Amino acid sequence: MELKRLRIADFGFRIGGEGHPKIQKQKAEIKLGLLENWRQFSLLVVINAFVGGMVGLERSILPELAQQEFGIAAKTAILSFIVVFGITKAITNYYTGALANRFGRKNLLLLGWGLSLPVPLLLIYAPDWQWVIAANVLLGIHQGLCWSSTVVMKMDLVGDKNRGLAMGLNEAAGYLAVGATAFATGWIASHYGLRPYPFYIGIVLAVLGLLGTWIWVKDTRRHVAAEAGQSSVAKLKNVFWETTWKNPNLGAVTQAGLVNNLNDGMVWGLLPMLLAAKDFSLAQIGVIVSIYPAVWGLGQLGTGKLADLFDHKKMLTWGMALQGLALLGFIPASQNWQYIALSALLGLGTAVVYPTFLAAIAGRTHPQQRAESIGVFRLWRDLGYAIGALLTGLIADWLGLDWSVAVIGGLTVASAWVVWARMDS
Repeated sequence: MELKRLRIADFGFRIGGEGHPKIQKQKAEIKLGLLENWRQFSLLVVINAFVGGMVGLERSILPELAQQEFGIAAKTAILSFIVVFGITKAITNYYTGALANRFGRKNLLLLGWGLSLPVPLLLIYAPDWQWVIAANVLLGIHQGLCWSSTVVMKMDLVGDKNRGLAMGLNEAAGYLAVGATAFATGWIASHYGLRPYPFYIGIVLAVLGLLGTWIWVKDTRRHVAAEAGQSSVAKLKNVFWETTWKNPNLGAVTQAGLVNNLNDGMVWGLLPMLLAAKDFSLAQIGVIVSIYPAVWGLGQLGTGKLADLFDHKKMLTWGMALQGLALLGFIPASQNWQYIALSALLGLGTAVVYPTFLAAIAGRTHPQQRAESIGVFRLWRDLGYAIGALLTGLIADWLGLDWSVAVIGGLTVASAWVVWARMDS
């Protein structure tokens, strides 16, 4: 019986036998905090950089690949890969959060890396666009499993302090890798062609992510159990609906997350087309497109800590407003330096809101519901990719690229107003 109690206690469940000296020693070893868990935290930052690198593979070159190698002209058809990616990632986010306590964070992270292995190979050898769609189904599942798991594990490790800093470091690593990989693939494609060389980076990242997780990452469920005994946050009656909209604070954050990724989906799919239509070279497009996630990533090194110090409502309002104004500025811009400046401003606005989203959700949910609530938030946030790609593609085919950018910019400004009107802090 003691062996059975020890085994279950290892996973953080309280079912008795707590007086056993070995169990007491295990509990004493669990410490929450960034400094107390810096080794595992740092490892997870590196792992998340690999996750970001995987999605950065497509950032600069896939729309060009669709037009040049597969002869696809309709904007809606080209953006279909983002729609598929967004839907699969969003659904996977939800189930990752819902199943994290049951199956373990590390096991879900390993599964995600295993599913990433075929992605670069599918992109290299795709004979038609359907293979690219299939690759993005796997990529979406991989991103949902791996990014959600690293987010939740970092939250578990740091406890109730430095959540914003933790998320800033996590998201900075991920989106710096997105920007670096987008730049690298754009440069490689401009010198050596769209396939196969840019996608070799993905093979290296997938192998390193899988091996690093398998050998060194440790599960964090025991940290959740330790924090749950100290938390004063009330449990939500219905995690899904309260995180989605019913709770004013959580609902305001969730809609802003959806709109944030809605405009990111538009930038991902249409910005390269907009720049190509204005006769920018592939190398110039690679630079402009990579600056946005690079500033987004670097900026979070500072804005993450600000989310621990300042009002979440104000940070989200001003961050969303800055994004919307930068997007609207894309319409009259014509010079290379103008797009570079606007891309940087868009990245800064996103850097302000991204760690704040997760810090706000985590700070308003009980530790035992945190993974599920974050999963619900990330479900709606990443559905924004699909909604944004579909909406912007339809508008672009109907009215043109400028109208598509204008609609998304306006929606982003409106989202800032919703945050201001609904949140209390």
